[in-house]
Amino acid sequence: MAGDRSTPALTWRGTPVSRRSILVGLGAVGAFVAVDLGSVAFANGWVGAGGAFTRQTFIDGFRAVFGSHPGFRKNHAKGVAVTGYFDGNGTELSSAAVFGPGRTPVTGRFSLTGGDPFVADTPSAARGLGLAFGLPGPGQWRTAMLNLPVFPDNSPRGFYDRLLASKNDPTTGKPDPAAMAAFQAKHPETAAAMAVIKKHPPTPGFADSTFSSLNAFYAVDAAGRRTPVRWSLVPMQAALPSKAGDDGLFDALVRQLRTGPLSWRLHLVVGEPSDPVTDATLPWPPGRRVVDAGTLTLTSAETEAPGNARDVNFDPLVLPPGIEPTDDPLLSARSSVYAASYRARTGEPKSASAVQVGEVS
Repeated sequence: MAGDRSTPALTWRGTPVSRRSILVGLGAVGAFVAVDLGSVAFANGWVGAGGAFTRQTFIDGFRAVFGSHPGFRKNHAKGVAVTGYFDGNGTELSSAAVFGPGRTPVTGRFSLTGGDPFVADTPSAARGLGLAFGLPGPGQWRTAMLNLPVFPDNSPRGFYDRLLASKNDPTTGKPDPAAMAAFQAKHPETAAAMAVIKKHPPTPGFADSTFSSLNAFYAVDAAGRRTPVRWSLVPMQAALPSKAGDDGLFDALVRQLRTGPLSWRLHLVVGEPSDPVTDATLPWPPGRRVVDAGTLTLTSAETEAPGNARDVNFDPLVLPPGIEPTDDPLLSARSSVYAASYRARTGEPKSASAVQVGEVS
């Protein structure tokens, strides 16, 4: 849907804020959060006990599979920055301010999985959406979501093994079937998850994709009661068709945002006691209670540049009061590896993004 081109003034819990203050603040806090949470994760051995399986192991693995691309994220390297706002509906499940009535500024980034920042867009590539809700501080919430029904892995080891098995053979340009078969034999949980994913083919574009947390979290209400939830952003529009070209998916998104805002409903799916909260490969049964927590509206896209979402670490453990992590081992591993990737790219020379918003016609 195109929507009205006019955008109401943004406020943060009733206080007017400028778009520039949002981006500058988010960029500045990114370094602190990356170092702080990443250091804690490393100190507690959340990626690999005894230093045998560390966050650097992952960074080296991404480089081995996708090559060295200084200045870019080691995963989800190709992307475009976006800005907008979130209107909360209020929910008794969580005391988080972001869910309360009112408008919260948002900055975000659409991306494709993988460590090649210049990879050609393909409809089958997994798509990501990272979001930072609110200004820096204890009330900020960051989340990184995918357009998949489940995550392919339920452990850091499984993710790492799949990463290496997926490396393209230079003679065929595709992963070695024998390596993938050996991986799936070792990780039946991933084989089962991939079967679920294949039953949910991707939509034509970013604008009509549903993006989900996949990992479970706890919504915590004012009385301290914890409720397991997974969240999803459900699109409120169709997507413009993609044109031919290496950046077809991103170009279609940029063109559509020029015609008007794009919106998604934020759904909190409420888990029951029998539902797994530490295994992202397992879907929750259909029919679970769904709470409509509000509407995300994105209003503009920008080429990645200093001060926008390029410099934000979308760490899934940056949570406001009212949302708490589960013991899913992927959460702490993601936090640690995201921090390592952030630190690595901030010290490297920068190259221009493949997605140049100003050149899209």
